Amino acid sequence: MQYRTIPGTDVKVSAVSLGCWTMGGLNWVDGIPNGWADVDEEEITRSIRLAVDSGVNHFDNADVYGNGRAERMLARVFRRLGLRSEDYIISSKVGHFRGTATHAYEPAHIRHQCEQSLINLERDYLDIYYFHHGDFGEGDRYLEAAVETFDALVREGKVRIKGQSAYSVADFEKSVPWVQPRVLQSWGHALDDQFIRPGFPLSRLMEKHDLGFVAFSPLAQGRLLDKYDPEKPPVFEPGDHRRNKPGFGADELAKLKPALEKIKSRFGGSVEDLASVALNFVLAHPRVVCAIPGFRNQRQVSCNLAAIGRDLGEEDVAFIREALS
Repeated sequence: MQYRTIPGTDVKVSAVSLGCWTMGGLNWVDGIPNGWADVDEEEITRSIRLAVDSGVNHFDNADVYGNGRAERMLARVFRRLGLRSEDYIISSKVGHFRGTATHAYEPAHIRHQCEQSLINLERDYLDIYYFHHGDFGEGDRYLEAAVETFDALVREGKVRIKGQSAYSVADFEKSVPWVQPRVLQSWGHALDDQFIRPGFPLSRLMEKHDLGFVAFSPLAQGRLLDKYDPEKPPVFEPGDHRRNKPGFGADELAKLKPALEKIKSRFGGSVEDLASVALNFVLAHPRVVCAIPGFRNQRQVSCNLAAIGRDLGEEDVAFIREALS
Protein backbone atom coordinates (compact mmCIF):
# COMPACT_ATOMS: atom_id res chain seq x y z
CA MET A 1 0.00 0.00 0.00
CA GLN A 2 1.18 3.52 -0.76
CA TYR A 3 0.79 6.17 1.94
CA ARG A 4 0.66 9.92 1.49
CA THR A 5 1.16 12.64 4.07
CA ILE A 6 -1.48 15.30 4.66
CA PRO A 7 0.42 18.57 4.08
CA GLY A 8 1.50 20.41 7.21
CA THR A 9 1.00 17.33 9.41
CA ASP A 10 2.67 14.04 10.21
CA VAL A 11 -0.48 12.07 9.36
CA LYS A 12 -0.09 9.48 6.61
CA VAL A 13 -3.17 8.01 4.94
CA SER A 14 -3.40 5.04 2.60
CA ALA A 15 -3.76 6.20 -0.99
CA VAL A 16 -6.75 3.88 -1.28
CA SER A 17 -8.86 4.56 1.79
CA LEU A 18 -12.53 3.78 2.39
CA GLY A 19 -15.62 5.96 2.62
CA CYS A 20 -18.32 4.83 5.06
CA TRP A 21 -21.41 6.52 3.61
CA THR A 22 -22.86 3.23 2.35
CA MET A 23 -22.70 1.83 5.90
CA GLY A 24 -25.48 4.21 6.94
CA GLY A 25 -28.04 2.36 4.80
CA LEU A 26 -31.27 3.87 3.56
CA ASN A 27 -31.83 7.28 5.11
CA TRP A 28 -33.63 10.61 4.87
CA VAL A 29 -32.74 14.06 6.17
CA ASP A 30 -35.50 16.67 6.23
CA GLY A 31 -37.51 14.43 3.91
CA ILE A 32 -34.72 14.19 1.31
CA PRO A 33 -33.21 10.74 0.59
CA ASN A 34 -29.50 10.69 1.39
CA GLY A 35 -28.68 7.04 2.01
CA TRP A 36 -27.80 3.85 0.18
CA ALA A 37 -29.43 0.44 -0.12
CA ASP A 38 -29.15 -1.31 3.23
CA VAL A 39 -25.88 -3.09 3.94
CA ASP A 40 -25.15 -6.32 5.77
CA GLU A 41 -22.90 -5.87 8.80
CA GLU A 42 -21.34 -9.31 8.37
CA GLU A 43 -20.26 -8.34 4.85
CA ILE A 44 -18.96 -5.02 6.11
CA THR A 45 -16.93 -6.82 8.76
CA ARG A 46 -15.33 -9.14 6.21
CA SER A 47 -14.69 -6.17 3.92
CA ILE A 48 -12.90 -4.14 6.58
CA ARG A 49 -10.85 -7.18 7.57
CA LEU A 50 -9.64 -7.47 3.98
CA ALA A 51 -8.97 -3.74 3.78
CA VAL A 52 -6.87 -3.46 6.93
CA ASP A 53 -4.97 -6.65 6.09
CA SER A 54 -4.08 -4.95 2.78
CA GLY A 55 -2.86 -1.77 4.47
CA VAL A 56 -5.90 0.52 4.41
CA ASN A 57 -5.56 2.83 7.42
CA HIS A 58 -8.12 5.59 6.84
CA PHE A 59 -11.92 5.46 7.16
CA ASP A 60 -14.04 8.49 6.32
CA ASN A 61 -17.37 8.89 8.13
CA ALA A 62 -19.96 11.58 8.97
CA ASP A 63 -22.72 12.19 11.47
CA VAL A 64 -25.35 12.20 8.70
CA TYR A 65 -24.44 8.76 7.31
CA GLY A 66 -27.47 6.89 8.57
CA ASN A 67 -27.78 9.67 11.17
CA GLY A 68 -25.11 8.01 13.30
CA ARG A 69 -25.58 4.43 12.14
CA ALA A 70 -22.38 4.33 10.04
CA GLU A 71 -20.24 5.68 12.88
CA ARG A 72 -21.63 3.14 15.34
CA MET A 73 -21.25 0.29 12.87
CA LEU A 74 -17.60 1.18 12.22
CA ALA A 75 -16.90 1.11 15.97
CA ARG A 76 -18.63 -2.27 16.37
CA VAL A 77 -16.72 -3.78 13.46
CA PHE A 78 -13.39 -2.59 14.84
CA ARG A 79 -14.30 -4.14 18.19
CA ARG A 80 -15.33 -7.44 16.60
CA LEU A 81 -12.09 -7.61 14.66
CA GLY A 82 -10.01 -6.81 17.73
CA LEU A 83 -8.64 -3.63 16.13
CA ARG A 84 -7.54 -0.59 18.12
CA SER A 85 -9.20 2.33 16.39
CA GLU A 86 -6.38 4.60 17.62
CA ASP A 87 -4.11 2.74 15.18
CA TYR A 88 -6.20 4.04 12.26
CA ILE A 89 -7.09 7.44 10.83
CA ILE A 90 -10.78 8.07 11.44
CA SER A 91 -12.53 11.17 10.13
CA SER A 92 -16.04 12.51 10.51
CA LYS A 93 -18.03 15.55 9.46
CA VAL A 94 -20.71 17.93 10.69
CA GLY A 95 -23.13 20.01 8.66
CA HIS A 96 -25.83 18.01 6.89
CA PHE A 97 -27.69 16.85 10.00
CA ARG A 98 -28.99 19.79 12.02
CA GLY A 99 -31.20 18.01 14.55
CA THR A 100 -33.20 20.64 16.42
CA ALA A 101 -30.81 23.49 15.62
CA THR A 102 -31.78 26.28 13.23
CA HIS A 103 -28.55 25.66 11.34
CA ALA A 104 -26.07 22.79 11.60
CA TYR A 105 -23.16 25.22 12.07
CA GLU A 106 -24.50 26.76 15.26
CA PRO A 107 -21.62 26.43 17.75
CA ALA A 108 -23.64 24.46 20.30
CA HIS A 109 -24.74 22.01 17.60
CA ILE A 110 -21.19 21.55 16.29
CA ARG A 111 -19.95 20.77 19.78
CA HIS A 112 -22.84 18.39 20.46
CA GLN A 113 -22.32 16.53 17.18
CA CYS A 114 -18.58 16.24 17.74
CA GLU A 115 -19.15 14.76 21.20
CA GLN A 116 -21.79 12.39 19.79
CA SER A 117 -19.49 11.28 16.97
CA LEU A 118 -16.81 10.50 19.56
CA ILE A 119 -19.32 8.41 21.49
CA ASN A 120 -20.51 6.67 18.32
CA LEU A 121 -16.97 5.92 17.18
CA GLU A 122 -15.79 4.99 20.69
CA ARG A 123 -12.87 7.37 20.48
CA ASP A 124 -11.40 10.25 22.47
CA TYR A 125 -10.56 12.30 19.38
CA LEU A 126 -11.17 12.57 15.64
CA ASP A 127 -8.13 12.50 13.39
CA ILE A 128 -9.87 14.75 10.85
CA TYR A 129 -13.07 16.72 11.39
CA TYR A 130 -14.69 18.41 8.40
CA PHE A 131 -17.24 21.09 7.83
CA HIS A 132 -19.40 18.96 5.53
CA HIS A 133 -20.40 21.80 3.17
CA GLY A 134 -19.77 25.48 2.53
CA ASP A 135 -23.16 26.92 3.51
CA PHE A 136 -22.58 28.94 6.68
CA GLY A 137 -26.00 30.54 6.67
CA GLU A 138 -27.37 33.72 5.16
CA GLY A 139 -24.56 36.22 4.85
CA ASP A 140 -22.21 33.58 6.32
CA ARG A 141 -23.61 34.51 9.72
CA TYR A 142 -22.33 31.31 11.36
CA LEU A 143 -18.88 31.21 9.76
CA GLU A 144 -16.78 33.03 12.37
CA ALA A 145 -18.35 31.33 15.39
CA ALA A 146 -18.22 27.91 13.69
CA VAL A 147 -14.50 28.30 13.04
CA GLU A 148 -13.92 29.40 16.64
CA THR A 149 -15.72 26.24 17.79
CA PHE A 150 -13.55 24.03 15.58
CA ASP A 151 -10.42 25.75 16.89
CA ALA A 152 -11.58 25.15 20.46
CA LEU A 153 -12.10 21.45 19.69
CA VAL A 154 -8.53 21.30 18.39
CA ARG A 155 -7.16 22.98 21.52
CA GLU A 156 -9.12 20.53 23.68
CA GLY A 157 -7.57 17.57 21.87
CA LYS A 158 -10.86 16.35 20.43
CA VAL A 159 -9.84 17.10 16.83
CA ARG A 160 -6.36 16.67 15.35
CA ILE A 161 -6.82 18.11 11.86
CA LYS A 162 -9.42 20.51 10.50
CA GLY A 163 -10.96 19.74 7.12
CA GLN A 164 -13.33 21.50 4.73
CA SER A 165 -15.71 19.70 2.41
CA ALA A 166 -17.65 21.71 -0.17
CA TYR A 167 -19.21 21.45 -3.60
CA SER A 168 -18.11 24.62 -5.38
CA VAL A 169 -14.87 26.52 -5.88
CA ALA A 170 -16.56 29.64 -4.52
CA ASP A 171 -17.36 27.94 -1.22
CA PHE A 172 -13.79 26.69 -0.89
CA GLU A 173 -12.37 30.12 -1.71
CA LYS A 174 -14.61 31.68 0.93
CA SER A 175 -14.04 29.16 3.71
CA VAL A 176 -10.36 28.21 3.42
CA PRO A 177 -8.94 31.54 4.69
CA TRP A 178 -11.28 31.37 7.70
CA VAL A 179 -11.16 27.67 8.52
CA GLN A 180 -7.46 27.20 7.68
CA PRO A 181 -7.92 23.48 7.06
CA ARG A 182 -5.11 21.12 6.17
CA VAL A 183 -7.24 19.02 3.87
CA LEU A 184 -10.20 19.57 1.54
CA GLN A 185 -12.77 17.04 0.38
CA SER A 186 -15.17 16.84 -2.53
CA TRP A 187 -15.86 14.63 -5.51
CA GLY A 188 -13.05 13.78 -7.85
CA HIS A 189 -13.38 11.31 -10.71
CA ALA A 190 -12.63 10.90 -14.38
CA LEU A 191 -16.01 12.33 -15.39
CA ASP A 192 -15.36 15.53 -13.41
CA ASP A 193 -11.93 16.43 -12.05
CA GLN A 194 -12.53 20.20 -11.76
CA PHE A 195 -11.47 20.28 -8.10
CA ILE A 196 -8.19 18.39 -8.52
CA ARG A 197 -6.99 19.16 -12.04
CA PRO A 198 -3.63 21.00 -12.07
CA GLY A 199 -3.94 24.61 -13.14
CA PHE A 200 -7.64 24.83 -12.30
CA PRO A 201 -8.78 27.34 -9.64
CA LEU A 202 -9.05 24.95 -6.69
CA SER A 203 -5.72 23.35 -7.47
CA ARG A 204 -4.13 26.81 -7.40
CA LEU A 205 -5.85 27.52 -4.06
CA MET A 206 -4.47 24.28 -2.63
CA GLU A 207 -0.98 25.12 -3.83
CA LYS A 208 -1.19 28.58 -2.27
CA HIS A 209 -2.21 27.20 1.13
CA ASP A 210 -0.36 23.85 0.84
CA LEU A 211 -3.47 21.70 1.21
CA GLY A 212 -4.22 18.07 0.50
CA PHE A 213 -7.37 16.72 -1.14
CA VAL A 214 -9.48 13.68 -0.26
CA ALA A 215 -11.51 12.57 -3.28
CA PHE A 216 -14.88 10.98 -2.71
CA SER A 217 -16.85 9.21 -5.44
CA PRO A 218 -13.69 8.26 -7.41
CA LEU A 219 -15.69 5.61 -9.29
CA ALA A 220 -18.52 8.06 -10.01
CA GLN A 221 -20.67 5.87 -7.74
CA GLY A 222 -20.05 2.83 -9.90
CA ARG A 223 -20.76 4.41 -13.27
CA LEU A 224 -17.09 4.12 -14.28
CA LEU A 225 -17.20 0.36 -13.70
CA ASP A 226 -19.59 -0.22 -16.63
CA LYS A 227 -21.94 -2.03 -14.25
CA TYR A 228 -25.21 -0.44 -15.41
CA ASP A 229 -27.08 -1.42 -18.57
CA PRO A 230 -28.70 1.55 -20.36
CA GLU A 231 -31.34 -0.87 -21.67
CA LYS A 232 -32.24 -1.70 -18.06
CA PRO A 233 -31.23 1.29 -15.95
CA PRO A 234 -31.07 0.70 -12.20
CA VAL A 235 -34.05 1.30 -9.96
CA PHE A 236 -33.10 2.35 -6.44
CA GLU A 237 -35.16 2.02 -3.29
CA PRO A 238 -36.76 4.96 -1.48
CA GLY A 239 -34.17 6.45 0.83
CA ASP A 240 -31.32 5.81 -1.64
CA HIS A 241 -29.90 9.16 -2.78
CA ARG A 242 -29.30 7.79 -6.30
CA ARG A 243 -33.04 7.36 -6.90
CA ASN A 244 -34.07 9.44 -9.94
CA LYS A 245 -30.59 10.95 -10.38
CA PRO A 246 -30.01 11.72 -14.10
CA GLY A 247 -26.57 10.09 -14.17
CA PHE A 248 -28.17 6.69 -13.62
CA GLY A 249 -30.84 7.15 -16.28
CA ALA A 250 -30.88 5.38 -19.63
CA ASP A 251 -29.78 8.41 -21.68
CA GLU A 252 -26.71 9.24 -19.59
CA LEU A 253 -25.67 5.60 -19.29
CA ALA A 254 -25.99 5.19 -23.07
CA LYS A 255 -23.73 8.21 -23.63
CA LEU A 256 -21.14 6.77 -21.24
CA LYS A 257 -21.04 3.29 -22.78
CA PRO A 258 -18.85 4.00 -25.86
CA ALA A 259 -16.39 6.04 -23.76
CA LEU A 260 -15.96 3.13 -21.37
CA GLU A 261 -15.39 0.81 -24.33
CA LYS A 262 -12.43 2.99 -25.36
CA ILE A 263 -10.99 2.76 -21.87
CA LYS A 264 -11.50 -1.02 -21.76
CA SER A 265 -9.73 -1.43 -25.09
CA ARG A 266 -6.62 0.22 -23.66
CA PHE A 267 -6.55 -0.92 -20.04
CA GLY A 268 -8.62 -4.12 -19.88
CA GLY A 269 -12.28 -4.85 -19.39
CA SER A 270 -12.56 -6.49 -15.97
CA VAL A 271 -14.12 -4.70 -13.02
CA GLU A 272 -10.68 -4.76 -11.36
CA ASP A 273 -9.16 -3.09 -14.43
CA LEU A 274 -11.80 -0.37 -14.53
CA ALA A 275 -11.62 0.28 -10.77
CA SER A 276 -7.85 0.48 -10.94
CA VAL A 277 -7.97 2.94 -13.84
CA ALA A 278 -10.59 5.12 -12.15
CA LEU A 279 -8.77 5.25 -8.81
CA ASN A 280 -5.34 5.83 -10.30
CA PHE A 281 -6.69 8.59 -12.52
CA VAL A 282 -7.66 10.44 -9.33
CA LEU A 283 -4.45 9.55 -7.49
CA ALA A 284 -2.36 10.88 -10.39
CA HIS A 285 -3.39 14.42 -9.46
CA PRO A 286 -0.60 15.93 -7.34
CA ARG A 287 -2.71 17.38 -4.50
CA VAL A 288 -4.74 14.23 -3.89
CA VAL A 289 -3.68 12.43 -0.72
CA CYS A 290 -6.22 9.63 -1.08
CA ALA A 291 -9.37 8.40 -2.76
CA ILE A 292 -12.22 7.11 -0.60
CA PRO A 293 -14.45 4.76 -2.61
CA GLY A 294 -17.49 3.43 -0.82
CA PHE A 295 -18.08 -0.28 -0.33
CA ARG A 296 -20.82 -2.77 0.48
CA ASN A 297 -18.96 -6.08 0.36
CA GLN A 298 -15.61 -7.85 0.06
CA ARG A 299 -15.77 -7.97 -3.71
CA GLN A 300 -15.97 -4.20 -3.97
CA VAL A 301 -13.06 -3.72 -1.58
CA SER A 302 -11.04 -6.28 -3.52
CA CYS A 303 -11.67 -4.41 -6.77
CA ASN A 304 -10.64 -1.11 -5.15
CA LEU A 305 -7.44 -2.69 -3.85
CA ALA A 306 -6.56 -3.68 -7.42
CA ALA A 307 -5.42 -0.08 -7.86
CA ILE A 308 -2.43 -0.66 -5.58
CA GLY A 309 0.82 -0.82 -7.52
CA ARG A 310 -0.68 0.20 -10.84
CA ASP A 311 0.22 3.74 -11.87
CA LEU A 312 -0.92 5.82 -14.80
CA GLY A 313 1.40 7.99 -16.85
CA GLU A 314 0.60 11.43 -18.22
CA GLU A 315 -0.43 9.94 -21.57
CA ASP A 316 -2.79 7.53 -19.82
CA VAL A 317 -4.42 10.35 -17.87
CA ALA A 318 -4.81 12.42 -21.03
CA PHE A 319 -6.32 9.44 -22.87
CA ILE A 320 -8.90 8.84 -20.13
CA ARG A 321 -9.82 12.51 -19.94
CA GLU A 322 -10.26 12.69 -23.71
CA ALA A 323 -12.28 9.49 -23.85
CA LEU A 324 -14.71 10.76 -21.23
CA SER A 325 -14.79 14.41 -22.26
